[in-house]
Amino acid sequence: MDRLIYTAMTGANAAANRQAILSHNLANVSTNGFRAQLETYRAVPLRGDGATTRVFAVESTAGFSDKPGPAMRTGRNLDAMNVGNSYFAVQGLDGNEAYTRNGQFEVNQDGTLVTGNGLTMLSSDGSPISVPQGAEVSISNDGTITAKVGTQPANSIGRLKLATPNADDPLKRGDDGLFHTVSGDPMPNDDTAKIQVGMLEGSNVNAIETMVGMIQTARQFEVQTRLMQTAESNDRSAGQLLGMQG
Repeated sequence: MDRLIYTAMTGANAAANRQAILSHNLANVSTNGFRAQLETYRAVPLRGDGATTRVFAVESTAGFSDKPGPAMRTGRNLDAMNVGNSYFAVQGLDGNEAYTRNGQFEVNQDGTLVTGNGLTMLSSDGSPISVPQGAEVSISNDGTITAKVGTQPANSIGRLKLATPNADDPLKRGDDGLFHTVSGDPMPNDDTAKIQVGMLEGSNVNAIETMVGMIQTARQFEVQTRLMQTAESNDRSAGQLLGMQG
């Protein structure tokens, strides 16, 4: 059998994976702080007897676009947007520290500061932030959180943990949609990081560019499937010729 069918199969598989990633990006075009996932593939020659005339499409290390999303002014005192490359620290579903750019916060029924989807926000010392019942909460540009109950003076109840990744321990996207360090260790608090209050960062996905990519990928997948059909046809014809010679 011609090895073409195997190489075409890897190309079709790569196109299918890319289509899934683009679809996921497009589905999150309106998700606050979303970072578009990137896909990369490399051509690996098939080693064996004879000339190296076939190559496999192999998935390479994928990352995400760190381009900032558009700034959206909300005027809400519990909305915040990272300035620069910093991230908010949250407690992931597995209990470990994770990171997000979604700065839409709320106070849950237990009085804990959480994200819009219920994840616990972490303070600069890595602990949850508790808000007094009935308090009016405000956030300053350095992440300090103050609470004011009735006519009492406002008191500081903690400071948001703002962490900035570095090249020695970069971030990767987890299956939970949050970002984690490659090493698995929590990042240190960045005392110089700033936020803008009353604003949210939108998704950095370009909807038009993504849709064009999906159309191109669908055409690539069609080409690869045609190659597999051609390889099957060639194999059938070769079998018939061998049968005639026998």
